[in-house]
Amino acid sequence: MSLIRLNDVSIRLENTQILREAFFRLEPGDRVGLIGKNGSGKSTILKLILDQVSPDTGEVTLDEGITVGYFSQFSELNGELTITEVLDALFVAVKAVEAELAAIDAAIALDSSASVELDRLISRQGELFEEMDRLDGWDYKRHIDTALTTLGFNEAHRVCAIDELSGGWRNRAALAKIVLEAPDVLLLDEPTNYLDVAGVEWLEAWFKSFKGAAIVVSHDRKFLDAVVTRIIEVENFHLHEYPGNFGEYIVQKQFRLKTLEAQFVHESELLAFEAEGIADRREAAKAESRQLGNQLAHIKKSRTPRPVDQIITEIYGNLHVKDVLCRVDGLAKSYGDKVLFANLSFEVRRGNRIVVLGSNGSGKTTLLRVLTGEETADHGDVAWASGAGVVSYNQILAELDESDTVSHAVNAMPGSLALTATKKSVNRFLTMFQFSEADLKQKIGNLSGGQRARVAMAQCLLSGASVLLLDEPTNHLDMSSTQVMERALVHFPGAVVVVSHDRFFTDKIANRRLVFGSEGAVPGEIEMRAA
Repeated sequence: MSLIRLNDVSIRLENTQILREAFFRLEPGDRVGLIGKNGSGKSTILKLILDQVSPDTGEVTLDEGITVGYFSQFSELNGELTITEVLDALFVAVKAVEAELAAIDAAIALDSSASVELDRLISRQGELFEEMDRLDGWDYKRHIDTALTTLGFNEAHRVCAIDELSGGWRNRAALAKIVLEAPDVLLLDEPTNYLDVAGVEWLEAWFKSFKGAAIVVSHDRKFLDAVVTRIIEVENFHLHEYPGNFGEYIVQKQFRLKTLEAQFVHESELLAFEAEGIADRREAAKAESRQLGNQLAHIKKSRTPRPVDQIITEIYGNLHVKDVLCRVDGLAKSYGDKVLFANLSFEVRRGNRIVVLGSNGSGKTTLLRVLTGEETADHGDVAWASGAGVVSYNQILAELDESDTVSHAVNAMPGSLALTATKKSVNRFLTMFQFSEADLKQKIGNLSGGQRARVAMAQCLLSGASVLLLDEPTNHLDMSSTQVMERALVHFPGAVVVVSHDRFFTDKIANRRLVFGSEGAVPGEIEMRAA
């Protein structure tokens, strides 16, 4: 019996079509990766399952009695409690068994003589042992500690009220709660966004023992590779299913596109053959296919689109970059007794794509802020080459003008490559980032978080700067936007310094790695190594 069923579901939101005739079943043990462009309808599917929105047509049904757990970056917890108190409250049944076992132990200690009451207590004790086994309650405190430790919670985070935590830490707290609840069905909306590599790997390992079913919305390709058993892609209002993990999806999607391409060529030939059979304009005008001439004209004009790489190199063709862009010498930074980095020296050179790796709180973001001058180092120097423009993706994202239009924001930055490149090249570049003509006229204040991230990324890549600094740039980008960014960064003629936990992304772009907390390192020691 399916746990969740979407049967012929169609839905429009704010007069925009989201899904049309969608069919889906979630079976016991399924691990479904739900992918698609930003705004394609992934979160809407989760809301349909949670009964937060209703379909215009069709049915959404859940198996009676199943428990559903939901995580998103907007998950809410009781802000007055600590995370330890929230997680401890999940084990009420275990604690009730513990209390009864303690009472039985005390009663047996008071009267150990053979009696009917003693037999009853020992019998009840055996039943409670079995119940603890069933609940997996013997190690619940260790489970809580393991989850919090791996997700990066130190003692201070564990004892302060949740309302006092930052947004990222509150999200991690909500994730810890949902995985320890272990519901029948788990709905996860971008669960890896605020996790470091150790946290993501812990979540992957947790999934191996999770007995329920899951639907995971994620752009983290390695995570999807490790966790899911099939991919559902939301595309053109429909759901397309691909058995297997993300790697298998890539292969199957290529075959599907080739099939569709062959189908298109065949249909084009049939259209041309049909047109030849229509002798004169009057007969053609009466034909059912009134727009046949327009279709044929479009087919004749259509050309194989230029490769993504060529579009990117056209944009960067006039960007001239010095060889040595920055020298970092003897850099040190501490907070109290915690040493983030000490005696750190390295160069940022043309063509470097430096990925900064390390656990949450190790000092990666602080290093970027020191490089940009937003924070001051305790010791050492950061010397930028004269004329070497430096741009921070996160600063651009934070400073987007909500009253500005997308088109003006992307094209009007001082020194922007959009001012010197041809309009055609810029438009091709923006089209790759999924900006339609209508999108370019939108006010930034009306955009979603993912759309704003794309605007900031386009501004960053077109800025004309020699060095790009990016802190977790994939967090709000969908998969196709991330892939375009990867290609742009690989072809960028300057240097890139990026902090990211997205292993697929870092593996593709890095040619140098700056590693915080590598094995055997002393506090503050940072290792620079080739990728």
